[in-house]
Amino acid sequence: MNIRIFEHEEDLNVTGAGIITSLLQTKPRAVLGLATGSSPVGIYKQLIAMVQKDLVSFAQASSFNLDEYVGLPAEHSESYRSFMNEQLFHHIDIDLDKTYIPDGNAADLAQECEAYEQRLEDRGPVDLQILGIGHNGHIGFNEPGTELTGRTHVVALKEETRKANARFFDSLDQVPTQAITMGVGTILKAKQILLIARGEEKAEIIRQAFMGPITTECPASLLQCHPNVVVLLDRAAGRWVKN
Repeated sequence: MNIRIFEHEEDLNVTGAGIITSLLQTKPRAVLGLATGSSPVGIYKQLIAMVQKDLVSFAQASSFNLDEYVGLPAEHSESYRSFMNEQLFHHIDIDLDKTYIPDGNAADLAQECEAYEQRLEDRGPVDLQILGIGHNGHIGFNEPGTELTGRTHVVALKEETRKANARFFDSLDQVPTQAITMGVGTILKAKQILLIARGEEKAEIIRQAFMGPITTECPASLLQCHPNVVVLLDRAAGRWVKN
């Protein structure tokens, strides 16, 4: 596991974008696993700037997102489809028909999960999976528990997760109670994983995930089993990490 700590946000963003563009330059048809939330936004901005300067192209690439809320229309401002369109897709040369996000409004959610998993198997494996990490150690929306689901599935969001995401909504009541997420087993199939964390509030969970025991009570700790993980941290998030 390669853990890197940065003094400056710009350096973290440039490094993360560089990992992605290096992949696209050597494998233009790469399959990218993408994430929402505040952690990757600075990296997405760097990628947009690089596309605008013709330094990289997403024209032949495809992408799969980790998760999506259940019950929010795709056009809702806080849906992950809207997030990805606004933060990345509408500003780069990717084919929107090759950007896959679970349908949280499917009539049959279990069938949607199976279809999404099958699509991943047909078009994958994911070459590079981007991850953030929740305050409780969740990756995607795989919440801590006595056991974890390996495949794409519907998950009930823990109250702490909903409270953490409430800042994006007018009130906690508007935060969905369920989501569709790739399972931990699906995430671990990626050839390479890039995890990004920022801020002092993530320092303790980073310590638990990467210096503590491997346990389903901290889903991110299972990344210790993966052979190719890069972790990019700002100084605050990496305060307990010894390089």
